[in-house]
Amino acid sequence: MTDATVAAGDKIRCDACPVMCYIKPGAAGACDRYANHDGELVRVDPHIVLERTVSHGGRLVPFQAGGDWDGKLVHEPSVFVTAIGAGTTYPDYKPAPFIVSSEVDGVDMVTVVTEGIFSYCGVKVKIDTDRYLGPETATVRAEGEAIGHVTTSEYGSQMLSLGGVHHLTGGSKKEGRVTCDALMDLSNCKPVELTIDGGATVVVQAGRPPIVNGMAEERMRVGCGSATIGMFAKQWHGKVDEVVVVDDHITGVLSEHQAGKLLDIPDTGIKMKGRRSTPGRYFQVADPGTGWGGTNISDPLSVLGPFNAKEARPGLTMLMVSTTGEHAAYYELDEALRPVEKQMPPDLQFSVERIQENCEPALCTVLFMGGAGGSLRAGVTDNPVRLTRSVKDALTRVTSGGAPVYVWPGGGITFMVDVTQMPAGAFGYVPTPALVAPIEFTLKLSDYAALGGHMDHVRPLASLRENSEFRPMPYIPGRRA
Repeated sequence: MTDATVAAGDKIRCDACPVMCYIKPGAAGACDRYANHDGELVRVDPHIVLERTVSHGGRLVPFQAGGDWDGKLVHEPSVFVTAIGAGTTYPDYKPAPFIVSSEVDGVDMVTVVTEGIFSYCGVKVKIDTDRYLGPETATVRAEGEAIGHVTTSEYGSQMLSLGGVHHLTGGSKKEGRVTCDALMDLSNCKPVELTIDGGATVVVQAGRPPIVNGMAEERMRVGCGSATIGMFAKQWHGKVDEVVVVDDHITGVLSEHQAGKLLDIPDTGIKMKGRRSTPGRYFQVADPGTGWGGTNISDPLSVLGPFNAKEARPGLTMLMVSTTGEHAAYYELDEALRPVEKQMPPDLQFSVERIQENCEPALCTVLFMGGAGGSLRAGVTDNPVRLTRSVKDALTRVTSGGAPVYVWPGGGITFMVDVTQMPAGAFGYVPTPALVAPIEFTLKLSDYAALGGHMDHVRPLASLRENSEFRPMPYIPGRRA
C-alpha cells in the first residue's frame, strides 16, 4: 500500500511509476500491479519473503561459499526479504518500501528492498547450438519489431543482446511495447519466438533447449573441430586412416593435426578446401548454416578436393563427423582415389556415440541486465553515491529476488542475474515502457547508518509476517511453465 495517492472523484491516482494512472474502484492500473481497493491503492501481488529450506529436496541458491563469516559479506539467513511485490520508490525521493532489520550470527543487519523501474535494461541470451542463427550485428525481431541484435559467438553457443533503452524508448511506440513484452516474458522464463534478419527463427525459453527453424536442439558441440581431434585422436588410432571433423569455425584433420603427428599417423594425401591455419586446422571450409557442424553443407565431401595420388592409396579409410556427432559418415577410396561411402564399422560408430555423449545438453540461458540508477539508490540513502561505493567495497550485497547477481566493474550499479534462479513471476512492467525487477541491498546496520540511510524507516523482520507471503525456496532448474 502507498500513502501518496491523489483522489479524483471516486478514482485514485497511482504514483508508483511515471504513467500516474487514475484507477477507479475495483480496477487495476495499466501495469496490472496496483489496484484501487475500497479507495486505497494496493499492490496486487503479495510481497515475497523466502524461507530457505532443503525440505523439498531442492538445491538452494547459495549466498556464500563455505568458510567462517566475518560480517563483511551477507550470510544466508533462514528468512530473506525479497523485493518481489514490495513496490517502488517513484518519484525517487521516497525511502524504499521495506527497510528490514534482522540479526545474523549476532550481527545486526538491514535489507533494503525495492522493485526497480528499469528503462535501462535488457537481457543477454546464450543459445547452445551449432546452428547458424544469423550474422553478427544482425537485427533480432519479435512480432516483426527490432528488439536487439546478434553478438559474438562463444564456444558452442550463439549470443543475443536484446532490449536496451534505445529499443524501449528510441523507436516507435510499438517497438517499445514489443521489446518490453519480450524482455518480460524471457525474464519470467516464458518462451519467445525470435526471427533474425538473414538467419533463423528461434524459440528461446530460459532453462529449455532452443528450437531452431522448428527443430528442437538436443546438444551443444563437444568442441571445435580441432579440439575434437585432440580429444578423440587416440580412440581413432589404428581404427581408421583419416578423420575430418567438420566445423563452421575450425575444421580438424587428424593426419595433419599435431595429435595425429604424435601418434605417428601417416599422411593421407587429403586436400581440404578453405583457409589453412596451423597444421590440421582449417577455417572457412563452407559458409555458415544449419547443416554439418554449423555449416551450410549436407554432403561432407563438398569440403574436400582431390586426394594427392603420391600419398593416397585405394582402400584408404576415412571418417567424417560433425562436432556434435549428429552427422557422421564412413568412406573408403576406390581405385580412382574417390571416397565411396560404406557402412560404418562398429568401433567407429562407438566413437561417434562417444562424441555425442560428451556433448552437454543444449539450453537457453537468459541473464537480465539492468542499471540501478538514482531512484533505486535514493530509496536507500539520501547520499546515493555512498551506496555505489559500499557495493564496490563489498560492504553491501546486491541480490535480485534473493538470487545472487554479478555487479559490473566501473561506475554505477549495473548488474546481471540468471533468471532461472529467481522465484516465478519476479518481473513485471510499466507501460512507459520499462521493466520492473526486484533488487535488494543487504549490509550491516552500522554501515547502513554510515551511508546516511533512512534509519527512521527501518522496521523489524517480524513486522512483515502479517502482510507478506512466506515461501520455501528450493532451486529446481527448468521449473517454470
